[in-house]
Amino acid sequence: MPGPGPHIMYALGAGTGLMRLSNGRFTPQHCLFYAANAFLGPDLGSFAEWLASFFPDGSGGRRLGDLAMELIHHPFYYILLLGFPLSFFYAWLSRVLLQKGLIDTISGENGHSSMYTWILSTGWWEGRAPINPNSVLIIGFLCSCLIFGFIYINRVKHGDSIITNSNKSLRLILVVASFYCIWCIIQIYLRSPPQPAVGEEADLGVLVFLSIYFFLPHTLCILSLAQKSHGNEELPL
Repeated sequence: MPGPGPHIMYALGAGTGLMRLSNGRFTPQHCLFYAANAFLGPDLGSFAEWLASFFPDGSGGRRLGDLAMELIHHPFYYILLLGFPLSFFYAWLSRVLLQKGLIDTISGENGHSSMYTWILSTGWWEGRAPINPNSVLIIGFLCSCLIFGFIYINRVKHGDSIITNSNKSLRLILVVASFYCIWCIIQIYLRSPPQPAVGEEADLGVLVFLSIYFFLPHTLCILSLAQKSHGNEELPL
């Protein structure tokens, strides 16, 4: 499983494409809810377990973290505990933000190929990965830049067209993803001895895989669209 960085990039990247394809009907707030849910998915159990790791063994905090991990990672309990509550919460939050005028209305290989083997090899598989404060700071900073940069582009500078904002959002995602990959490369290949870039996750392999097999083909599809403006001129990418 990837860490929070690829989760958020995946969601914002897919959401930005949907923004462009729907000409704004899939709005920036949809993208943000999509990204929040990508982080608040089953990996929230892992995050709770990591927080509980600061408590001593056998303590109530450690047991609570283990329980959160067990329940949230369960495919049925996740729907009941987070799926339905979050859907109602997002609907309520959207209605409140609308009323306040803050938002607008409008393959069978199974891991045995060389690519999948490389993806797995970019993770940490020797026991429990150590908690690295540097990773927490770097990854937290990059994810914050991604989220707040996206909000700035689509909410603070909302006077620009949806096409312009989607292009700026895409460039933001590419820049943050590049720095994220550089951090992973430094930690995995340039450090001696190497250490996990973020927890025990194979983020570098996942990001490269997504860029080749998800973002690139979808970007080519978007580029191939012959969208026309009212002036019958092709909209620039």
